[in-house]
Amino acid sequence: MIRRFTAVSASALLCLVGTAGVAEARAESLYAPSAVVLSISKGADASAATVLRAVTLSCAPTAGGTHPAPEAACAELKATAQGGAFEGLLASPEPDRMCPQHFDPVTVTVDGVWEGSRTSWEYTFANTCAMGVTLNDGAAFAF
Repeated sequence: MIRRFTAVSASALLCLVGTAGVAEARAESLYAPSAVVLSISKGADASAATVLRAVTLSCAPTAGGTHPAPEAACAELKATAQGGAFEGLLASPEPDRMCPQHFDPVTVTVDGVWEGSRTSWEYTFANTCAMGVTLNDGAAFAF
């Protein structure tokens, strides 16, 4: 009798576990997710740098997060992203803008999911002035 009760209980438990897995597999949205963390760090390597500022940014299906201007930042990332790389953010600096030639590295990163795929991008500038000039004071890293 106890063996039968144990077998029935084990079968019921397996059924419950199986249905719980099915419920989690359903898609909640028709949009591929785009949610990233943007950071600005002091140092030449993002893995060893000191994070100065960081924000979250969600772009699909709507713009949101802790970024001060999520709509503008999402538009800029969408316009410059190619295959999870954000090299398009790096514009040619304006020739009239000059920066001091001291080395005080600053690294920017984009880490998370972009259009449904995992992304991790980083770029190091010689100093904060070079960062501002190269990014042309764009919205993505204006926080």
